[in-house]
Amino acid sequence: MVASDGTRTEDTLQDVARIVASMPLRAAGFIVTLYGDAVGPHGGEVWIGTIIEVCAEVGISETLVRTAVSRLVAAGQLLGQRRGRRSFYRLTDTARAEFDAAARLIYGPPDPARWRFVYAPETGAEAWMAQLETRGFARLRPQMAVGPARGAVPPGLLGFDASADDAAGLLPDFVAHLWDLTPHRRAYEAFLARFDPVLRRAAGLTDRDALTLRLLLVHDWRRALLADPRLPSSALPRDWPGQQARDLFAALYLALAHAAESRIAARFEAVQGGIPDAGDAVAARLSSLRNATKPLAMQ
Repeated sequence: MVASDGTRTEDTLQDVARIVASMPLRAAGFIVTLYGDAVGPHGGEVWIGTIIEVCAEVGISETLVRTAVSRLVAAGQLLGQRRGRRSFYRLTDTARAEFDAAARLIYGPPDPARWRFVYAPETGAEAWMAQLETRGFARLRPQMAVGPARGAVPPGLLGFDASADDAAGLLPDFVAHLWDLTPHRRAYEAFLARFDPVLRRAAGLTDRDALTLRLLLVHDWRRALLADPRLPSSALPRDWPGQQARDLFAALYLALAHAAESRIAARFEAVQGGIPDAGDAVAARLSSLRNATKPLAMQ
């Protein structure tokens, strides 16, 4: 909240400190969130001084920022250029494509999923199974896995898409035997515990705090969502917290969006000076969040 003289209140400072202390926050990962949420829609390039300023709000030092940026450059996600004494970094084309794909999951509706059985040849089966597990699959046998049918079947594998029959009520039991959902449940429950108190105080935050909290929100939501196998809802326990977490994410993001975007417009710098306007990119995200989730009232 903002005090009558425009200063930050103790509640806001405590919210940021509490959230940062309760979640794993590494410089490189947070910078990825910064680019995906705030820099990407505004042209994909920003001055390193802006990155340092934003990261300082969550306790990440300048030294850690510079080290992390160097590693992201080496990993092919960022590309740097100098203008005078200043360094600017933009997303590479490969990174932008990856970020756009992740954004569709983060800000969009739950992706529909059928079931897919995948068979791998004996040669290389272990590597294939490990790769499939990163995509939410569970092993049935050394060369067979089952999971959500998203995207194309990787070349060299045999895939069969399927749907449940009249005994679809057995799906939760089927899932319970193949997937350990406990870490994903805990991630969503922790997300709810961290950010539900913020929703009650979101109106009236300073632009600075709105951006900081929005980045922490996206960072935590991205981490929970992308690790989740995102199985069909009919196969999940009735008390599954994923949808509640999605609704909270949408409500809080929408509540913080205007002030956060004002901070970006006022403080972010690119090579040409001020950072470019986001155009329709942010508007499309906000529209998707409004349409895909149940509204939550701020209490």
